[in-house]
Amino acid sequence: MPGVTEEQIIAARQMTAIEFLQRYRPGELVKADSRGEFQLRAHSSFKINGETSKFHWKSRDVGGKSALDYLVKVEGMPFVDAVLDLCEESPSYIPPPSQPEQEKEFVLPPAANSNRRVFAYLMKRGIDRKVIEACFRAGILYESADYHNAVFVGKDEADAARYAFLRGTYTRGKPFKAEVSGSDKRFCFLLPPKRETNRLAVYEAAIETLAHLTLEGTADKWRLSLGGIYAPKEGEQSRSFSFKTPPALDDFLKRHPEVAEIEICTNNDFAGRWAAEHIEKAYQGKYRIVKNLPEKEGCDYADLAKEKYEERAVHQRAACSR
Repeated sequence: MPGVTEEQIIAARQMTAIEFLQRYRPGELVKADSRGEFQLRAHSSFKINGETSKFHWKSRDVGGKSALDYLVKVEGMPFVDAVLDLCEESPSYIPPPSQPEQEKEFVLPPAANSNRRVFAYLMKRGIDRKVIEACFRAGILYESADYHNAVFVGKDEADAARYAFLRGTYTRGKPFKAEVSGSDKRFCFLLPPKRETNRLAVYEAAIETLAHLTLEGTADKWRLSLGGIYAPKEGEQSRSFSFKTPPALDDFLKRHPEVAEIEICTNNDFAGRWAAEHIEKAYQGKYRIVKNLPEKEGCDYADLAKEKYEERAVHQRAACSR
């Protein structure tokens, strides 16, 4: 479909309509009856089941189940815009803790014959060549055979793959981002240190772990991706969001009792700052907490690594033209 890939459509359909409404339109939902049905404040003929998420707008005779169905059929958003918005808002969608996930078989995507495209993509994002090559050798990063996505793999203590995050390598438009079905969020992408350490740094996404390592140049601590964060959008009532410590962080700390310091490296935007504040509150007193968000507002460490790479490229071209 023009404007979006099949992968983006699949990722956009992961969020249900009821979850979207509870998260982004809580003021529009009105309890309809005691059977768990809701209606929209502005449309009394719209009914949605709180458990199955199936909705029907009787006056328009349209229905569906996913957030994508709701945005297109009810709010009238163009299909492509709705897909891109949902992929942007929930790149690695985490259902609320109260919504138990059905167990799915975890299978890594088949690997491509080479990692050429992923290598080129990450180099252009400013990631150091040695960092990329080390991840390839460790089996925690590779290129998928189907869509040539970068596959960031999380492993357990027995070196078995338990988690994987896909990131598109095409540079036009918004990048595709999604977790592999059946991923265990207790074992998100992790960069090990080169020597024994009691320090741990945590990030929202896998590429940010590589970027910060590139910028700092020292593998002197564990670097853990949290696999995304669940936080309110700016302007929403944050008190309606109950913070839950990330499973990846909780499980890592249980497996590594030697850790004494947690460095919080979430994004410097509203959601990242909100998450950093709540992570600090949850672990203060038990660990030494260091908040190290990117200095530039609105950025993450992957943005900073890319900016540095592009600035260096400009200087090199200028030097060559003299």
